[in-house]
Order: sequence, then structure tokens, then C-alpha cells
Amino acid sequence: MIFRKGLTVSVCGKGGAGKTTLTALLLKALTEKNLGDILVIDADPAMNLGTALGIDVEGRTTLGMILDRKKEELDSGTSSYGKLMEAEIWESIIEQNGFDFLVVGCKRGEGCYCDLDSFAAGIIESLTKWYDFILIDFYAGFEHLSRRTSKASDILLIVTEQSKMGLATTRRIKELVDEVNLPFNEIFLLGNRLDATWEQELYQFSTKIGVKYAGIIPYDQNIAEASLKGNPLIRVPSNSPAYIAAKKLLETMLQESHYDTPHN
Repeated sequence: MIFRKGLTVSVCGKGGAGKTTLTALLLKALTEKNLGDILVIDADPAMNLGTALGIDVEGRTTLGMILDRKKEELDSGTSSYGKLMEAEIWESIIEQNGFDFLVVGCKRGEGCYCDLDSFAAGIIESLTKWYDFILIDFYAGFEHLSRRTSKASDILLIVTEQSKMGLATTRRIKELVDEVNLPFNEIFLLGNRLDATWEQELYQFSTKIGVKYAGIIPYDQNIAEASLKGNPLIRVPSNSPAYIAAKKLLETMLQESHYDTPHN
């Protein structure tokens, strides 16, 4: 078996900025580019990425379920971390045409997600050797950064919409990355559903806070209609403006990260 260090991209941003939409469009571009073995991870407790990809996750095992089950077994003395849950984790991965899909899910009960975040971070890091490209849709905000959930990522892609609140969230994300000393190789800022009048302001803002400007994803009627009807975003036409912009973004990230396309 050949182990490799796959390129890992984490998508984050304010709630409603379009993280899940962008993740779906990037995945479409990745599969069409045939970049080796791809793993997509839904790390948002809302678990909307499956719908965007046309995957029914109802009743499927999530990492949260595995962690809850193992904690019960540990408490009862019927299991140990030495036996680990590798088989269960692989069984929870949903195989699709051109990519694999993994859902982090939710933890049982109330309280902090620290245990699940730490568990998920370890699993993601261990999976990088099996895939050429890993794409992660994180939950809204920046709390996961303070818990170092994104520590295994090479690229952080921050998505903002056209609002001062979106920019404030972006600034705080960058501050947390610096405070926690997360070792991202690259940090990109992307504007979603922006008009051209805001592009210069976003470029200046990205320069000011010290991240790379990645461009904008324009408003796209195809995306709006697919979202309204609940149709998979990964199936939007290849001539859709948003998808064309996502392909350009992918090329930018691959070039900036000096990513070597795997030879199949």
C-alpha cells in the first residue's frame, strides 16, 4: 500500500456565507479534474452537505455516533482505545462515484463539542495518508479553530458574503489562527454572492489582515433554483457562473500550494 500526504482544505466562515455551496462546487471541480482519491467531510452539525451532494445520510453512522458508542463501552469496561475503531470508521465512509463522504455529525446530549472536535481532528489527520485530496466543510463561525479542529489542514478557505458582519467574522478567524498558532500553509479569502462593486474592498481587506485574496463567486440563478428546490448543487450545469468561478478558485489554490497532481 502506498501512503501519501493528501492536500487538505478546510472551508469556514460566518453562518449563511455559503460554505456548503462552495464545498459542493469545489468537489464538482475536483472530480471533473480527476485529482486522485478524494474524501469530503461534513464537519457541520447541521449536516447539510449530504443534501448538496445528493447523498442521503439518514440512518448512516457518523463519527459522533461512533464516539458516543465507544465512550459507553469504555465506561462499562467492554472496550478500550487499544482496540480502536478503525473498522467502524471505514464503514461509516460513504462511497460515491468519484469521491468518498464522511459525516462528523453531532454528539449526544448538551455541552461542549470539545471531545467530538478532538476525535474528528485525529481521524481526519489519520485519513490524510489514504487520500490525495481532502475537502472539509466546517460549521459556522470560528469556535472549531480555538479547539484546533482544523490542525490537520494545509489550506484554510474563509468564505464571506457582502456584509460588515462577514468581514468581522473573517478578521476574528484570522486572529484566532494567529493566536492558536495553527500551521496552515495558505489562508485564502473568498467572497460569495458578491457584485463587482465590492470586489476591490474585499481585496483591500484581505491584504490588510494578511490573507490571500481568492476572488469572488457571483450570484448564480442556477444555484438559487437548485437550493430552493432541494436539488444537489453538485449537479448544476458546468457553464454556471458560480461553478466557473469555483474552478478558477481551485486552480488558484493548487498553484499557490504547489500541489502535485497524482498520477493514477
